[in-house]
Amino acid sequence: MKPVAILQFSPSEGPGHLADFLDSADIPWKLIRVDAGAPLPPDSSACSGMAMMGGPMSVNDPLPWVPPLLDLIRQFNHNGIPLLGHCLGGQLMSMALGGAVTDNKCKEVGWHEVDVADEPQAREWFGHVRKFTTFQWHYQTFSIPPGATRVLRNRYCENQAFTLGPHIGFQCHIEMTAKMVKKWCESDEQEIAAAAGTPSVQSVAQILEGLEMRVGRLNRLADSVYTHWMDGLRK
Repeated sequence: MKPVAILQFSPSEGPGHLADFLDSADIPWKLIRVDAGAPLPPDSSACSGMAMMGGPMSVNDPLPWVPPLLDLIRQFNHNGIPLLGHCLGGQLMSMALGGAVTDNKCKEVGWHEVDVADEPQAREWFGHVRKFTTFQWHYQTFSIPPGATRVLRNRYCENQAFTLGPHIGFQCHIEMTAKMVKKWCESDEQEIAAAAGTPSVQSVAQILEGLEMRVGRLNRLADSVYTHWMDGLRK
């Protein structure tokens, strides 16, 4: 089986639980450190799918790798090869497929509940789950691209995830591990403290409370989503 290409855009935002899932399913994968200058896949032919992680930059920033990556995403979509986006990755998918990325109405940081849409496409990916708590860390948001379906939302961000055929793009982070959460809190503690009192931004203490239990629940939810995504991978 061809490997899944996993694109990483920031040193602290690796594949997390997605890598654990792929390993447990014996799915080969290749990490492409875009943040370290690694070249993008030349085309979609060598990959069974492509997953994209998060990052602190904006899709609208004049970064040299953004335009060719948008073209590559369109090629994957044209060829029906599954795409998976987490936060920045979901924003890249939206823009490539005809959507837009803009500032969200508020910063959203920490553990927040999302609602699953009452749509057939949402049930395909989330089964009977109607809401769940996931991890958030974003300042911008994407629009739903033409032909896609919004499958997740919450009170702080209207578009938390969309699906389009074999593809799914998230604004939230379902890939988190406890180690990643701790690392993000440590590196951005001052930023969190500066937003104290904002309902959509939790304190470090709130984020770390019951961390193992919260991450475990999120990992099980992610396993279900990743399993559905895996079914579409090119063999």
